[in-house]
Amino acid sequence: MQYRKLGRTNLDVSLIGLGTMTWGKQNTQADGFEQMDYALERGINFFDTAEMYAIPPSPETYGTTETIIGNWFQERGNRDKVILATKITGPGLAWIRDGDIINRDNVIRAVEDSLTRLKTDYIDLYQMHWPNRGSYHFGKTWGFAPKFDAQQEQDNFLEVLKTYQELIQQGKIRHVGLSNETAWGTQKWLQLAEQYDLPRMASIQNEYSLLCRYFEPDLSEIALAEDCGLLAWSPLTRGIISGKYLNGAKPAGARLTIETRAEHRNGPLLDAAVERYIALANEHDLDVCQMALAFVNQQPFVSSNLIGATSMEQLKTNIDSIDVSLSDEVLAGIEAIRREYPAVF
Repeated sequence: MQYRKLGRTNLDVSLIGLGTMTWGKQNTQADGFEQMDYALERGINFFDTAEMYAIPPSPETYGTTETIIGNWFQERGNRDKVILATKITGPGLAWIRDGDIINRDNVIRAVEDSLTRLKTDYIDLYQMHWPNRGSYHFGKTWGFAPKFDAQQEQDNFLEVLKTYQELIQQGKIRHVGLSNETAWGTQKWLQLAEQYDLPRMASIQNEYSLLCRYFEPDLSEIALAEDCGLLAWSPLTRGIISGKYLNGAKPAGARLTIETRAEHRNGPLLDAAVERYIALANEHDLDVCQMALAFVNQQPFVSSNLIGATSMEQLKTNIDSIDVSLSDEVLAGIEAIRREYPAVF
């Protein structure tokens, strides 16, 4: 395993991180235990979860993934071996604090509830799942039109940062991070932390993959220059890059087969791009999923590549991507495909 520094903290996180959102829906607790055991054996020390998991989100599955991780900590007695990240849900889900915004009261409530489910005294990295003001993520890229009161947002940022400072002083969280943020939001959080000597964002967790490269170029520049690295979520684009959904296929039990929400990634260019990436991988005797993960692994602005799997076979193959190095020829092929299909969703 390889390790990279988490922002300006003293934490070295595994370049491949373990995503957990299927536990409690697609996967049982026993499955989750098996995945965590194996990941730890392979040198993965960074686990990422969220209060809203399992996915697809619902009142029935809310908090179950954190509970499974907490049960594993309790049974295995190995909390000290894991750098644990979780998230507070942004506004919009009525069954989570009435869908309210991220503010002082809700941060305190959310942290306490997560600590209880996780059966731990502290969270290593506490992230905001999405901004109060909204962003271009989750299928909103094409229609995103920023409209907010900048001063009101800044006041909220300061309130949240001061709350984080109190929680850090209490030992309940160690570091903080962003998720599904924009360039403006990231810079504002960093600027306010420096200006008022408040906790600094260590990372930004956004979607990034061969098929989704909106993180480049502006956010990647911020990540490198400001030591606020990317935690890449959905590096296999919900498994779409594998080709298992080509031509409208819906494999039994697969993520998009059981998903209750509309899939915004579907579109006329998606299948064509996937077919091109599969052909490129085959041309170079590579597994297309490992090629996709290796591409993310090789990006200098990535702190950790968050893989997820519903089977042990998938998990092992995904972790093995750490040993795959893409040649200049493969990288040139990837860039040629990107120029032909720059934004497929």
